[in-house]
Amino acid sequence: MRTCIATRRTRPAGELMRVALDPKDPGRVLADPNRALPGRGAWLTPSLEALRQAEKRRAFPRALRVSGPLDTSHVESAIAARDREHAPERRIRTTED
Repeated sequence: MRTCIATRRTRPAGELMRVALDPKDPGRVLADPNRALPGRGAWLTPSLEALRQAEKRRAFPRALRVSGPLDTSHVESAIAARDREHAPERRIRTTED
């Protein structure tokens, strides 16, 4: 079980996204789907709403124990890609339908 840094709810690790600092750029937060990045990690509910909530609460610097603002654009992209993968297919209606 892990705790989301945005919602503070405890959930199984498989339901949360691990994030960690980029080893090459410590001012950037990366999604870590393989849970292999070195260093301190944090867990986030994989939704844009939770990402915004974590940013508003300044949860990333606190959880990752760093100071200053962090770039979370990679995490946002990973969440958007995950949402596209899990979205139900929508059939586009044509005039022939």
